[in-house]
Amino acid sequence: MKYQTNRKALLLLADGTIFYGKSVGNKEGTAFGEVCFNTGMTGYQEIFTDPSYYGQLMVTTNAHIGNYGGNNEETESDTVKISGLICKNFSYNYSRIRVDESLESFLDRNNLFVISDVDTRALVSYIRDNGAMNAVISTEVDDVEGLKKKLADVPNMHGLELASKVSTKEPYYFGDENASYKVAAVDLGIKKNILRNMAKRNMYIKVFPYNTPYEEMKAWNPDGFFLSNGPGDPEPLKEVIETAKNILADDMPLFGICLGHQIIALANGISTFKMHHGHRGINHPVLNHGTGKGEITSQNHGFAVNYDEASSNPDVEVTHKHLNDQTVMGLRMKNKNCFSVQYHPEAGPGPNDATYLFDEFLERMNKVSV
Repeated sequence: MKYQTNRKALLLLADGTIFYGKSVGNKEGTAFGEVCFNTGMTGYQEIFTDPSYYGQLMVTTNAHIGNYGGNNEETESDTVKISGLICKNFSYNYSRIRVDESLESFLDRNNLFVISDVDTRALVSYIRDNGAMNAVISTEVDDVEGLKKKLADVPNMHGLELASKVSTKEPYYFGDENASYKVAAVDLGIKKNILRNMAKRNMYIKVFPYNTPYEEMKAWNPDGFFLSNGPGDPEPLKEVIETAKNILADDMPLFGICLGHQIIALANGISTFKMHHGHRGINHPVLNHGTGKGEITSQNHGFAVNYDEASSNPDVEVTHKHLNDQTVMGLRMKNKNCFSVQYHPEAGPGPNDATYLFDEFLERMNKVSV
């Protein structure tokens, strides 16, 4: 069994609050980002590789991280996207049949700095009370003032455009080219499991860079368009908002998830706002207004759509809402072939209560093609 003697480390929040811990693997390091927490009990590898987490320091509320190792099939992008990891107990020893390597090895290959032995219960409680904010994790425990100065230069997530940091640089294809439906996907930070869910529903997807002009995507002659999840503030993405307006003007089937959902709202003149501490986990309750049923969902977002503006817009219907804080979880346009959700129906990780939304997208394209 492997044991570690770890270096002292700290987490310094932008308001000056400090939490102490130890570095994982006895490594020196420093990492900056917006601190946030995820309430999922499993799926850490999917979370760490989700592009929507780009630029964030992840706090895991599950007490044990790394206990089931790493599996190369359980990644949502090609690399780790979080800026750093903060946990209570980091497991160097793991037990699982389907395992390729230890989580430590996986994170080492991705050059991620990790601190453990932090009182994450107290930390999460503090974030819930005081909000998500910029922070730094470091082994430079004797240079707090120097870390404060560097932290002051880290840009705030509000107004920060990050989709360009994670979007593909060149178009690529996913699925069977002989599938019945072609989908043009705008990559704002797309997850692999979204592509898998589409491909197994007879869709062939061409994934385009975030700033691809509408006419270029339209030239591929797709049956529908998709706006993906992704990191950062949606408001600076003016090109993508304009693309959404062009798709809506042609009344093409359009589906948006998470950041894509926010882009669709902005294209309809509905504003977005930065949340106090966001929704991140795989156990968030959502009410489907159409069926009257509750859905347990996977979520990861720090921005949300203005509920009053959405509900008063004559062209838009609020289809889903969060049962904890009543925020907008889904939209449908009344006069266009367009719908969107704030949460993640593809899960990865999480429950599969909402995978029917991919079936709805398929049905919408089918009605147009008939």
